[in-house]
Amino acid sequence: MSDSIGDQVLFVQEQETFDQLLPGLAAEGQLAVDTEAASFHRYSDRVYLLQLSTRQCTLVVDPLAVTDFRPFGKVLADPEVEIVFHDADYDLRLLEREFGIRATRLFDTRVAAQLLDEPGIGLAALLEKYLGVMLDKRFQRADWSRRPLPDDMLRYAATDTTHLLVLRDLMAEKLEAAGRTAWAAEEFALLEDVRWGPLEDEEPAWLRLKGAKALRPRELAVLRELHGWRDEQAKRLDRAPFRVLNNEPMLAMARAMPADLEALRGIPGIGTETITRRGAQLLAAIERGRALPEGRLPRVERPPRRAPDPVLEARVERLKTARNQLAPKLGLQPGVLCPNGTLEAIARANPRTLEELAAVPELRNWQRREIGRELLAAVAEPGQ
Repeated sequence: MSDSIGDQVLFVQEQETFDQLLPGLAAEGQLAVDTEAASFHRYSDRVYLLQLSTRQCTLVVDPLAVTDFRPFGKVLADPEVEIVFHDADYDLRLLEREFGIRATRLFDTRVAAQLLDEPGIGLAALLEKYLGVMLDKRFQRADWSRRPLPDDMLRYAATDTTHLLVLRDLMAEKLEAAGRTAWAAEEFALLEDVRWGPLEDEEPAWLRLKGAKALRPRELAVLRELHGWRDEQAKRLDRAPFRVLNNEPMLAMARAMPADLEALRGIPGIGTETITRRGAQLLAAIERGRALPEGRLPRVERPPRRAPDPVLEARVERLKTARNQLAPKLGLQPGVLCPNGTLEAIARANPRTLEELAAVPELRNWQRREIGRELLAAVAEPGQ
């Protein structure tokens, strides 16, 4: 089934319709793409809407009804079709994780805006500035997993791609005028390698809560139990974890370790309904942490402190100073011109030549061309 929800906007809820329309979209040679997820509402984030726009029409596709995205994956991977996103990173990760599809030829209007030093790089700011289009802020945190979706939400979703190709043209013209088309092309090419996946050495989620590492081992044990309970409930209900219980009450319970419902009522941020419905479960989780044997208590593993390296630190500071002086001359934010992480990688490599500088993986080719000599001069110790 498909329904018109506005001029040249179609809501697609049928696989056959999607398969029939897709070749026509690809034939245009450019396709604006966006997704809507629901991490603010659901435990497991996924694609709940897919928006596709050519210069003539927009499709808003329901992935709960349309489930075979292999044909769309072929369009994304077609080097003859330019795929235009605004802030592609998370969309690409979701599409790769959920459907196993990846894009090949990309243009990201947010990246372009950064390279042009736009004061506002969000889509709403750029559409308002360049096209006079005002996005409806009511739906910025809407629950896209709900069904049926009202027409006003679907029309809002459509605006994320309806104007994107025109915005792309404006950004491309400005990049060309600024001599930065090659910069952008290098950044866009790197987006092709974006993949979903946590870091291998990522800490447990309960230990990443703000303030967790300041807790004592027994308090950490309680926090771990509470976090595990919350995660289990959120997964069962398919609800964002903070909608089950916020972080702050969990940390407060870990410190206070209330032993009964009366003490639980004294914890800020826990409402009467939570105590009534889940108070016994919370107390049970706290007790599990309290009863854990001393030898099994979790402890924060402090990484060994690196011995101070004043030579390296001085090199990093010289690089930052050089970068900060160059940024306004090129009309870029310092972090866009060259992030601190890249400067630190250069400092560790301690290159002596442009060839050695080019071997630093974190450094872009355009950065080397534009400021490579200045960076090399900053690496060298004063007097060398």
